[in-house]
Amino acid sequence: MADDTSPSASLVATLSANLAALTRRVEDLEAEAAIRRIQARYMFLCDTPCPEAGVEDDATRIDRIMELYTEDAVWEGVGEYYTNQFGQCVGKAAIRRHFEGFWGLKRDPALVLNVHYLTSEQIHVHGDTADGQWVHCQPWIFSDGSSLLRSSRLNNLFRREDGVWKIARTRTENVFIAPLATGWAQSIPTRSVLMQP
Repeated sequence: MADDTSPSASLVATLSANLAALTRRVEDLEAEAAIRRIQARYMFLCDTPCPEAGVEDDATRIDRIMELYTEDAVWEGVGEYYTNQFGQCVGKAAIRRHFEGFWGLKRDPALVLNVHYLTSEQIHVHGDTADGQWVHCQPWIFSDGSSLLRSSRLNNLFRREDGVWKIARTRTENVFIAPLATGWAQSIPTRSVLMQP
């Protein structure tokens, strides 16, 4: 006599397919969260003053930024304004030199504040690769009181390596650069203590 309590083959197949689909959806959500964190961390580390605990110099800041990238990563500025300003860096060594050049500049007036605000996020996961688009704005304030507001679009690539998501490409395109009135911001910190113990 047949056991009427055992599930049919079609029910088992349906449950298995549903579980597999649910697993994929959870993995995609986890990937999106990891990518969101890595992109935000990159921007966080690029802020001036740097709010990361233990970052007392730009060499340490650059080391932490480089941890976010794949070995073969690309960092590039594109479009009619950023292509000539930033160009393209291929590989971690070239990207490191790019950042060393940026923070190694002895600006006069000095940069005293730069904060990145991310918005308009889109993240698309494709297994072990993903792409993400954002718009970001950043005010720049200099030691002489002058300042400007920059906005860019980002179209970045990410890759999972040994279970860890990393940036495979940073691509930025200028939206606008606008001068801001002198003195528009007050109470600018000389250093961040946000993450200090």
